[in-house]
Parts: sequence; structure tokens; C-alpha cells
Amino acid sequence: MTTRKQEQERRRAERLAAERQTQDATRRRLMAGYIAAGVLALAVLVGLVIVLASGGDGGGSSGDAACEEAHIQNLSGSTHNFAPDCREGTVPPALATGDLEQAAKGANCDLQLDLPDEGSTHITNESDIPKYKTNPPTSGNHNPTQEADGAYSEQPDAWYVVHSMEHGRIEIQYSPDLPEEDQLALKGVFDESPAGVLLFPNDDMPYDVAVTSWTQLMGCKSYDGDATLDAVRDFRDVYRGQAPEDLPLVTG
Repeated sequence: MTTRKQEQERRRAERLAAERQTQDATRRRLMAGYIAAGVLALAVLVGLVIVLASGGDGGGSSGDAACEEAHIQNLSGSTHNFAPDCREGTVPPALATGDLEQAAKGANCDLQLDLPDEGSTHITNESDIPKYKTNPPTSGNHNPTQEADGAYSEQPDAWYVVHSMEHGRIEIQYSPDLPEEDQLALKGVFDESPAGVLLFPNDDMPYDVAVTSWTQLMGCKSYDGDATLDAVRDFRDVYRGQAPEDLPLVTG
């Protein structure tokens, strides 16, 4: 027969066993919670690293951040939200003609050098934009914020790129009707030396290809392959950095 004391001991043992089971279950729930929290924190950390590595813009390009192929240099100005040209250009052949006048003649390009300075006043109202006397423009009153160095798939407004030329920039422009193969050849010339250079389409000019700097213009009625590329590179190398106001070229 079970005594009263034995019965108390049995109930006490059952109570302790139940308490141990409850504690074990609680401990398991806590460990599961800690593990889930750790996994979540790790996922957040990985996501943060990815965002930081991509420049914090999710891989997009709404303005100041762009693809590497466009070589946008934010320190040189603003993109004004014009889309970058993210295409990889065709590597150009070796330079055959290093003399600008000879190269321009060989490519049937018109050199208009030492043109009149049309002014350099900063204007902020679009109604004050002058009618530039050359097409593409080579000088004149302009917006206070210049277009950043780089390649664009859209045509920036003239009053931005005119300011860029005032700071010694070279602007390679092409008709959007130019075949893709020829556009990529010009992009390749840009890619080989993008510092202080802008590349963009221009559907307003009477040329297939034009290169401009402050008061200097070379217009090519047609694209003639390697001859045109030589002329573009020679113009770039002669006039890059030649302008009334100095703004250091940004590289890298």
C-alpha cells in the first residue's frame, strides 16, 4: 500500500518533470527565435552591402549615377537626367593621320576654326537662350551648370553643353540616323580617351558627325569610316582643354 509520503513524492516528481518539459520547450522556442533573427539580420546586411556596392541606386541611372561604359564624371557637372549611353564601343584602329587639317580634308569634313566668341553670360531662364550662330553651337550665353563629361544616348539641351565647352570640353556629336555600326565606332573613339569629352546624338545639325569645342567646329557631311575617326581624334587632341575657363579634366 502506498503511503501518504510516497504519494507526495510521486506527485512532486511528476511536477518537476512537467516543469523541466516546459522549460525545455521554452528554451527551444527561444533558440529558434534567435536563429530566425540572426538569419534576418544577415539578409539585411547582405542587402545593404549589395546596395552600397552598386552605388546605392539599385543599378539604375536617373542622373548622377550611370553605367561604367558611359564614363559619366559627376565632378565635372550634372547629367541633367539625360540618359547615359551604356553601349560598348568598337575599338578604333591605329591612328593613320595625326595632322588635323590633313585628316579633316581626307574625311571631307569642314573645319571652322577661331569663330567669333558669342558671349559667356550665365542665364537661368529658357526664354533668354540665344539663337546660336553656329550649328552645333560653339559659344554663347548658357546655363550656370554645365553638362557632365560622358556619353549620352539622348541629346542634352544646348545651353548645358555650351557651358561645358567653355571649360575646355570636346563634344562629339552624331546624327541619330547614323547606322548603329558607325555610332559604335564613334563610341569606341570616346571610350579610348573619355576625360573631358562628351558624346551624344544631335538631330538638329546638318552633319552626320560634328566635333566642337569653344569657338571651334568640325562638321562632316558624311561618315567615311576610319578617315572620319582620325579627324575626330585629331580635333579632340588639339582642342581638348583649350578654353577661356579652366576646369580640370576628371579621369578614372
